[in-house]
Amino acid sequence: MTNWLVKHFVHDAQNTSSPAVRTAYGQLAGIVCILCNLALCLAKGIIGLASGSVSIVADAVNNLSDASSNIVSLLGFKLASRPADPEHPYGHGRYEYLAGLVVAALVLAIGINLVWSSVTKILHPEAAEFSAALVVVLLLSILVKFWMAAFNRTIGRRIDSDTLEATAVDSRNDVISTAAVLVCACISQVTGIDLDGWAGAGVGLFIVWSGVGLVRDTINPLLGQAPSPELVAHIRDKIMSYPGVLGTHDLMVHDYGPGRQFASAHVEMAAEADPMESHDLIDNIEQDFKDEDGLIVTLHYDPIVTDDPQVNDMRNWINRAVKQIDERLTIHDLRTVPGPTHTNVIFDCVRPHDLPLSPDELRQRISRIVSDHYPRTICKITVDESYVSSKQ
Repeated sequence: MTNWLVKHFVHDAQNTSSPAVRTAYGQLAGIVCILCNLALCLAKGIIGLASGSVSIVADAVNNLSDASSNIVSLLGFKLASRPADPEHPYGHGRYEYLAGLVVAALVLAIGINLVWSSVTKILHPEAAEFSAALVVVLLLSILVKFWMAAFNRTIGRRIDSDTLEATAVDSRNDVISTAAVLVCACISQVTGIDLDGWAGAGVGLFIVWSGVGLVRDTINPLLGQAPSPELVAHIRDKIMSYPGVLGTHDLMVHDYGPGRQFASAHVEMAAEADPMESHDLIDNIEQDFKDEDGLIVTLHYDPIVTDDPQVNDMRNWINRAVKQIDERLTIHDLRTVPGPTHTNVIFDCVRPHDLPLSPDELRQRISRIVSDHYPRTICKITVDESYVSSKQ
């Protein structure tokens, strides 16, 4: 069913890096979920009011809230598709993140409300009627919500959307909550023990727990979370795959919404090579990222002396030596300034954020290691902070 809907309502569906295609996917998911949730709300509301079951009525309200969150998602995709303007030169893609945060907040609010109404039912129990229609509606709801969870998860992963992933989790919660309501209704009918309020409270607590997790997951992109290790590795490997590139460092990735990422990095190339050829290669790398990955990359050219064996040996030795402190440490931009009494060794060192050593302590440790091996040297070290995840 999912593939059929995509085939008939999303043009150029494979081009998921296109903002227009992402918007089409988001609108399809939003409209389908709104229609399903309104139908389920109507059916459950009628049965719940007729039977006097607070858990079924709460489930109906939950579906109505789901429809509202679907409208928020739909609006988020629509606003995110707006082009860049003078006030927002990087586009409006973060509207999608904001929509995901609103959906997560609604899930949390639904859980809190369900717990409250269920506690009220526990303190003031009322008999609930049981009927074949109630069983049919709840079973139908479970099947529909199970499909909606799979549908939103499939679409969300296809276009890398946290908003749809949150919607999928919400639908999964609905499957669990409705199944719990049905099981407890059956047990109550057979045993005469009223479990309606307890079932609602348990489901509500589970939804609250899920809502807290969703809020955390959807707020991270807005706060500027580190890019994924997979993206970092892809960018580095692609840069290093070009002939003439000796190394890369100082990678930074800025996220302005799905499909709207910008990156910058330094590229080390031989100082002895023709600078025009090196510049041309860097231009080609930037263009390839844009054409093949939809990623805007700005690269800085770092010339590296490669025809001085002593400098090369020193660079390689220091690069190995700093890993005695931490395997993740790297150096770059090393050069030497010889003098009559000593040689200044100037280089940068990239420090992971979670390294226990402060920048000053790190400088002192590295300086001692280098001076022990090269007695007539003084290190001039610039400590760079890593702006990407150190979990490679």
